[in-house]
Amino acid sequence: MALEYETMTPTQKAAVALVSLGPEVSALVLKGLTDTDLENITLEIANLRSVPPEVEEQVMNECHTIFMARQYVSEGGIDFATELLKKAVGVQRATEIMNRLESAFSTRGFSLLKDIDPKQLGGFLQSEHPQTISLILTQLKPQKAASVLSELAPEMQAEVALRIATMEKISPEILKEIEVTLEGQFGQSAGRELSVSGGAKAIAEILNLIDSTAEKNILQSLEAEDAELAAEVKNMMFVFDDLILLDDRSIQRLLKEVETKDLSIALKATSEEVKTKLFANVSERVSVMIKEEMEFMGPTRLSDVEAAQGRIVEAVRRLEEEGQVIISGRGGKEEIIV
Repeated sequence: MALEYETMTPTQKAAVALVSLGPEVSALVLKGLTDTDLENITLEIANLRSVPPEVEEQVMNECHTIFMARQYVSEGGIDFATELLKKAVGVQRATEIMNRLESAFSTRGFSLLKDIDPKQLGGFLQSEHPQTISLILTQLKPQKAASVLSELAPEMQAEVALRIATMEKISPEILKEIEVTLEGQFGQSAGRELSVSGGAKAIAEILNLIDSTAEKNILQSLEAEDAELAAEVKNMMFVFDDLILLDDRSIQRLLKEVETKDLSIALKATSEEVKTKLFANVSERVSVMIKEEMEFMGPTRLSDVEAAQGRIVEAVRRLEEEGQVIISGRGGKEEIIV
């Protein structure tokens, strides 16, 4: 049965790639594998029969894309690599590759944390240094990190949030020390390379999911420590395209606060999903009026569009603080509707 690229396993792809690269290069690659991986790939190579040329080309193209991604990561980090890959191979393919790479970057010690109850993990971390806690939280999914952060004492929440927001590259030695601690507490030793990704975006993703009380405490502390950084985090916490996270009642409440001109300008550069969401919550007359105004104004400077979107986002955050709108996916009791 001929191989089909769509149904191939990662091991089969690796086998095809190694055969295509030739014995000398393949030998160098195989030397670096674990015994288990070596056995599995060797078995796949032995089982390879006829590989269609188009399949070989697709596999090698994927390898090239992964190598590109790794190079971009080393040059500028995960976000930098993702943006360049999107331009090179498209959004969907870039997302698939980067998701795979980010999973590969995780260490065994940190991956053990995903199944631990947030309360237990929060209790374990409470006595750790804020820098250690911040490093660990950057390795968790935003929802899990938000839950753990909520379990910390208020003063610790603020300190950890600040360290995540200002985090830069961390030496591998420090990461390995933390990994050893985690493995000793939660599991058996193993390990691979780790890529730490902190910054304003990382803490913004976490704060988007944390309960409102903790969020306000953290943001107030950030503002007192670094007002510019706090503003950057706030801007990243809810962007215009996140309007799809609002329920219809919240959208209708928001539209009462927004000028029609701002809405027309803001919609010039957004997704069809957002447009559909907004137009579904206005009358047909208003919908026609907005569309006509968008067409009449013609080409618009991106800076003007972003400014209009910013004013609408500010209205969303103000209304959320007042409890008048609900953003789907936010943590805490405020999300419960009875």
